[in-house]
Amino acid sequence: MNGAPGFETAGDAELGAAGDSDLEDADLGDAGAADAAAAGSEAPGCGPAPEPDAGTHQPTGSGEGPAPSTAREPGDPPMALAPATQETPGKGPAPEPDAGTHQPTRSGEGPAPSTAPAPEGRPRHGAAGLAADREAAPGSAGAAHVAPAGCEAPAPEPGSRPRPAAPRTPSRPIEGLLLGLAAGDAAGWPAARHRAARMPEWTRRLTRELDTFAEQNATTTLPVPIALNQPPEPLRLGPSDDAEWAAFAAETVLTAAGDLFAGLAPARRMRAAVDLAWNSLASEVAAAADRAPEVESAVLPLRARISVRAGLGNLATGLRPPATGHDNPHYFDDAACIRACVLAVVHPGDPAAAAALAEFDARYSQDGDGVHGARAMAAAVAAALGGAPVDDAVDAALAELPDTTEIGRNAQHAVKLARDAHGAFELVPLLEHQIVDHVYSYGIAAAETVPVALAVATAARGRVAEAVPAAACLSRVADSAPALAGALTGALGGGDSVPGTWREACRTLAGCALPRLAGTDLVELAGLLAHTELTAPGGQFRHDDDTRDARTR
Repeated sequence: MNGAPGFETAGDAELGAAGDSDLEDADLGDAGAADAAAAGSEAPGCGPAPEPDAGTHQPTGSGEGPAPSTAREPGDPPMALAPATQETPGKGPAPEPDAGTHQPTRSGEGPAPSTAPAPEGRPRHGAAGLAADREAAPGSAGAAHVAPAGCEAPAPEPGSRPRPAAPRTPSRPIEGLLLGLAAGDAAGWPAARHRAARMPEWTRRLTRELDTFAEQNATTTLPVPIALNQPPEPLRLGPSDDAEWAAFAAETVLTAAGDLFAGLAPARRMRAAVDLAWNSLASEVAAAADRAPEVESAVLPLRARISVRAGLGNLATGLRPPATGHDNPHYFDDAACIRACVLAVVHPGDPAAAAALAEFDARYSQDGDGVHGARAMAAAVAAALGGAPVDDAVDAALAELPDTTEIGRNAQHAVKLARDAHGAFELVPLLEHQIVDHVYSYGIAAAETVPVALAVATAARGRVAEAVPAAACLSRVADSAPALAGALTGALGGGDSVPGTWREACRTLAGCALPRLAGTDLVELAGLLAHTELTAPGGQFRHDDDTRDARTR
């Protein structure tokens, strides 16, 4: 299966396995349309940039700074352009979907194919093939920022102190998003238990026996995950399930940007990629169950939330969204909220379009507050990626939460508490007593974790180093609330806002939930996502003039 350059897509299912909704309804009539000319960009204070050469890809992502220069210097190593094309979408409306087919209400979720330069002869490493060369990839960490030709920095005023240049390269907010999410995931106490899944089973059994001993003997010395005579590396601080399912969503974005769906209209590519990813995963789970003598003993290729496992099981039996999320015992949890944070990169600066795409994905595993929470997180992160301040990003999330729902009421109350507080740490007891529920057996309800994430981000004024520790103090919701708060504040602050020690500890995935993603580097993944240059504010592809004109008429 072809995916984004240098990236393996999930599963080997045929294109037809993607489901009857997104692929049969796709408009293939304009697959051979000519490449559109790249739009010129203007650097702040420098006048219009020179016109690009014909065929040159010029990213113009909102909120992510000027595109890095592609100028070559003498002595630079040879570079080869990754194979990708840019399609001009058809001018006619997309065909009406079949009755009962799950379709989001917004268009333009799909990314344009990437033209990311990659150095020749450098192998891509990591289980998912995500490790592009960081030094060579434009917009990735370590890539030098080159000012546009003819744009010189203004001379400082006499007697004034010169300000250091701080260009915001395209990967920085996305890098902050992924690293902030991973740091929040690692900071919560459940991450150690998730990562312990990589240890031999007997080590976890001993931990359970020690816990039983403490209960039966009334001792206050509580056990923690142990290594004993095994290598302790899996138990060290690092990301776990949330970061890996975020990478699953990123994989879907890159697949949509690759050659596999190049023949589809732009508005259809992202939906088709989401559908293919879910059906491919469901096929893998079904195949593993068929190989086992009984379903309970099947060795599955993943570890996932109850809602995700139920959704995949529903897909395997032939159900389609929204039934896969509605007929689900954990329809209300926040599994889709994690994925929604990453899907927001498709629509930077367009919260409504990001929310619609997040709902399309969420319907595979959620319903009710689970869907509302996904829409809210996607809207907030999309606003942040577009350059909005923390209050505007949080307001974009609140706009997606109906007042008549539990998640809507909790979010309004939590954000009000946050705006009256003098800091994130001060807010913790208020959230613990007024928002967090202590009745249910799992602390993963979107009606709690999303309001907590929005509140601590507000009280921390968008600073990831304050929001994540505060969310981690709320032990009952520590499995995902710190990750959600980290994703939003990381997108607000960019890659440099994540402390260097956390960056190094959390940039590499362990594969404790999705083993095939072991070794994936989130910094390099952020560079790949940034370089796809998916859509401009408003949700349409940059070269899709017809869609832009239609939205403004």
